[in-house]
Amino acid sequence: MSTTLSEPEKQQRGRKIVSREEWLEARKELLEAEKEHTRRSDALALWRQELPWVRIDKDYRFETEKGSVKLADLFEGRSQLLIYHFMYGPEFSAGCPSCSSIADSFDGFAIHLANHDVAFSAVSRAPLATLQAYKQRMGWRFPWASSSESDFNYDFHASHTKEQEEAGTVEYNFSPAPRGAGEVADWMTEFAGRSGTDWATYARESPGMSSFVLEDGVVYHTYSAYSRGLDGLWNMYQWLDRAPFGRNESGIWFRRHDEYGTPAENSGSCCCAT
Repeated sequence: MSTTLSEPEKQQRGRKIVSREEWLEARKELLEAEKEHTRRSDALALWRQELPWVRIDKDYRFETEKGSVKLADLFEGRSQLLIYHFMYGPEFSAGCPSCSSIADSFDGFAIHLANHDVAFSAVSRAPLATLQAYKQRMGWRFPWASSSESDFNYDFHASHTKEQEEAGTVEYNFSPAPRGAGEVADWMTEFAGRSGTDWATYARESPGMSSFVLEDGVVYHTYSAYSRGLDGLWNMYQWLDRAPFGRNESGIWFRRHDEYGTPAENSGSCCCAT
């Protein structure tokens, strides 16, 4: 399985050599579409802010470096809280590779959010000691809480149980999401294996993000996103979308950042080639 497009495939993408004047004309046409996309994105951002709030009455508990805390404590004195639902179940030996790739950017922006009245934390079901060990391995500093003793992940549809699978009551991305049925492809087995588990166990965790606000001592849920709704948070893909050949992938090519060899060793090879 190749991770990059072959030369014939690249040619099929429509490579065309033109003069600077012709390029500029094409670029300006694209610019108008990009501006419209930006305006639409701005409108969607306002729409998110206008969503109604849901009061959180359940007493969720989290294990953190500061001890056992409530959801309100994760705000760290701010009025807003953003949580990334990081796929790391108690059965995993390592965090999800996709979530790990997304998390590589957290340290860069979390400090800016903290200075703009917005707290940030990742949350996973794995025990705190497990999360801390993995965090140290990856060289991360952002807050990461364990929800292993609460229903938090389940209530916000970032985790589900085997019983939910069997009953057909799994919900993900605001729709019914049948799980546990169908053939398991080789890539699924390989990908789950990179977290030290089987596909059925791996797939009981799901990525997502949720937003909360703290007002007069009461926590409210304001927004959540899942699946491709997280695409804009995956920084490497935002850069790849602007590269000459785009995402340029025909398989799961990425690894955790400490699993790569040299650039030359990785060129044209897939993530499971070693």
